Amino acid sequence: MDNRFSRLELLVKEEGLRRLANTHVAVFGIGGVGGYVVEALARSGVGHFTLIDNDVVSLTNLNRQIIATSETIGQFKVDVMANRIRSINDQAIVEVKKCFYLPELEDEFDFNQYDYIVDCVDTVTAKLSIVLKAKECNKPVISAMGAGNKMDPTMLEVSDISKTSVDPLSRIMRLELRKRGINHLKVVYSKEKPIKLECDKRLDYKEKGTRNVPGSNAFVPSSMGLIMASEIIKDILK
Repeated sequence: MDNRFSRLELLVKEEGLRRLANTHVAVFGIGGVGGYVVEALARSGVGHFTLIDNDVVSLTNLNRQIIATSETIGQFKVDVMANRIRSINDQAIVEVKKCFYLPELEDEFDFNQYDYIVDCVDTVTAKLSIVLKAKECNKPVISAMGAGNKMDPTMLEVSDISKTSVDPLSRIMRLELRKRGINHLKVVYSKEKPIKLECDKRLDYKEKGTRNVPGSNAFVPSSMGLIMASEIIKDILK
């Protein structure tokens, strides 16, 4: 009998669907990358999500974020994504946390309850804290590196952080993790050199309280998110 995941079941069998349905994934950051991670995981039958983000959908998200439409502007991203998950799979359990994860909030999160942890946040401090907590709890974690100011999705790669090159964020993360005794982390990153933008001529507004707003498009963040989702599914089904 057909069901919403019948076509996937042909590839992963009934046991694979059951494993996915019993998996709890925490996604930190529901933006251009994180939104596509969640979208693909929901359409792959993952049964339990915790979504963490404190941002609302804005006009400038329309060019690249799957949750951004004229109707969702002003709504919390986690709420929009939660509704989207439920519209795909009404059997899924979805929890939302409207906060920006930082080290001082780590006590509010029990990483032991997650089966897989996904880092799609922008700041190094938050990324380091997420990875450290995941490693401390011996939970699988994958991190998104820099997707801004890049135009070529074919330059994206899955790699260990120790083997990354070119990408500035990967370099910073590699050095900071090494200081903390962590030499390995699965990441998706791009070897494309970031496009240099003209200072003070990039945008006439502020986003997230900074003038250093990167350029972005519809295909690099989404491709990164889909690649991350595929890695997560492979790891779950091992």
